[in-house]
Amino acid sequence: MADERLKQETALLKALKRPEFPPVFGVVLVFAVFLALASGDMFSLEGIMSWTEQAALIGILAVGVCLLMIAGEFDLSVGSMIGFAGMMMAILIVEFEMNPSLAIVLTMLVSLGIGFLNGYLVIKTRLPSFIVTLGSLFILRGLTVALSRLLTNQTLVSGVNSHTEGSILAAFFGGETFTALFSFLAKAGIIATYDDGTPIVTGIKMVVVWWIGLTIVGVIILRLTKYGNWIYATGGDEQASKNMGVPTDRVKICLFMLTALCASIFAACQVFDYGSADAQRGVLKEFEAIIAVVMGGVLLTGGYGTVIGASLGALIFGVVNIGISYTGIDSDYFRVFLGCMLLAAVVFSDSVRKKVMRQ
Repeated sequence: MADERLKQETALLKALKRPEFPPVFGVVLVFAVFLALASGDMFSLEGIMSWTEQAALIGILAVGVCLLMIAGEFDLSVGSMIGFAGMMMAILIVEFEMNPSLAIVLTMLVSLGIGFLNGYLVIKTRLPSFIVTLGSLFILRGLTVALSRLLTNQTLVSGVNSHTEGSILAAFFGGETFTALFSFLAKAGIIATYDDGTPIVTGIKMVVVWWIGLTIVGVIILRLTKYGNWIYATGGDEQASKNMGVPTDRVKICLFMLTALCASIFAACQVFDYGSADAQRGVLKEFEAIIAVVMGGVLLTGGYGTVIGASLGALIFGVVNIGISYTGIDSDYFRVFLGCMLLAAVVFSDSVRKKVMRQ
């Protein structure tokens, strides 16, 4: 008869080997810390929506960045792409009075083209993607500032929402959903309301819906399609994958296009939610996305990780970003805390993986 302890050990080892284990542990730890230190308002419906929205913004980027990093490449231009795509949408809608839906589609196509160019340059020049996309970072940021000043004489374009009334596609990025449900819950006294009976939280932001939707798509691609196997193979051993017939060049180019698309979706959510575009939006977001992905268990060397882990890393980021203001700790220490968490996550993930592989 088999020893039950061996079965338990096998189940534990299987759990430890999964890339999602470190971020799940991190989420539990972070929530435990903030449950102990933060005020109760952080876990009210309003507080939950606040840090969920913050997590969603990084989560949208994290999906694309995660898949690209699993394939062994980096894209440092996604932050600048946010500013560029947002400003392009706003200028087309406000200055050129273009139909909002057409402006969104055109911006997405341009973003895909830039992503294709990044991937093509990496493949053809064989330069590290870090260098190629670092150049794109400065080019896009410079173009965003220069063209916005040339066309509008300023770096902030506002009044977008006054041009998007009745636009269904714009509402898919900047609106809210489940508003009827929240109104019903407010009338029933289940959620908090203002004195006039209006719910404090009127719905779920579309940015959260996009995050969930992109995460599901990313999981399906990685786990249920041959393209997911190609991504892992490309990041694990590119030359061996080529010898086996995997189109590694095509995989990488498509993933660079995906990261650019995710950045433009991020930009659209901000533009139609805030009703404006700023040339400085997206600054440092590329590093925040990489931090979330690494905290989610993705290796910097490629070939290992999951989209679920990256989304959990984004959740950790959102909770820490908003939660620190509920603790009484100076918010200036946010990035210090985030940097410490990144180092801890990498060390913990690496140590667990090495111990498990020795079993």
